[in-house]
Amino acid sequence: MKMDVIINRDALYALRELPSESVNCCVTSPPYYGLRDYGLDAQIGREDTPEQYIGRLVEVFRELRRVLKDDGTFWLNIADTYCGSGMKAGCKQKDLIGIPWLLAFALRSDGWYLRSDIIWLKENPMPESCRDRPSRCYEHIFLLTKSKKYYYDAAAIAEPIAPGTAARYRQGRSAGHKYAEEVPGQGKVQGINQPRSGGYYDDALIPTTRNKRDVWLINTVPYKGGHFAAYPPKLAETCILAGCPAGGVVLDPFFGSGTTGLAAKSLDRRYIGIELNAEYCALAGARIGGGNT
Repeated sequence: MKMDVIINRDALYALRELPSESVNCCVTSPPYYGLRDYGLDAQIGREDTPEQYIGRLVEVFRELRRVLKDDGTFWLNIADTYCGSGMKAGCKQKDLIGIPWLLAFALRSDGWYLRSDIIWLKENPMPESCRDRPSRCYEHIFLLTKSKKYYYDAAAIAEPIAPGTAARYRQGRSAGHKYAEEVPGQGKVQGINQPRSGGYYDDALIPTTRNKRDVWLINTVPYKGGHFAAYPPKLAETCILAGCPAGGVVLDPFFGSGTTGLAAKSLDRRYIGIELNAEYCALAGARIGGGNT
């Protein structure tokens, strides 16, 4: 199987030609429902109904599950759509359709493990002209897996602890404070809340990181290429560091401008990109130096 390659083909048919259990990780962002028309007959995102759109993605990602190793991870970036005039969405015009969760539940029903809903928060989102609702500033990233146990490197994406947390470790804790006893319904007392004398934790023993949380503040970055839906490299890098071992293979069946491949290459992973649009294949190849097929 060729690596570091861009395949110019429909995602479903290209995936069918890949060997089973041959990739470690998938990071992708499929075309959003009803947002853009790329003028291609086989494109995804212009279906008559959300159900048709989700059905096509479930079929693509079912084939992806075959290609993914048993301990592989699947990171899916998806945003919602408002029901517009002429849409057959089964809801009223101006309703939020709920595409991300409709897709997530459909994938779970199809056999995927739905492990996390990560909020990608942007401080510099695309401006909106709406005046009757809050402006959107986030998208979803669903972490899905093929198996109950899977590769996940929490340390690779761990966050630094807050200075206030380090200070709490250094301080003494009396036996009579609010959290010294078990909180009803929560289980055992956390270590940081255990009664102790001041200086109990030596600086060398104080943890410097915490597990990464499920709201990721990652701003969009300028991209001069002819693709208008490129996500920032840091987003793909975070997913790859957590979900793909060093030297592993990262797949993106909706490759677009090649951000996933660019991130994989920078982190010493191999990549396979699949993209229907020949112009985007050329754009991605020039951007990351990959080959086309």
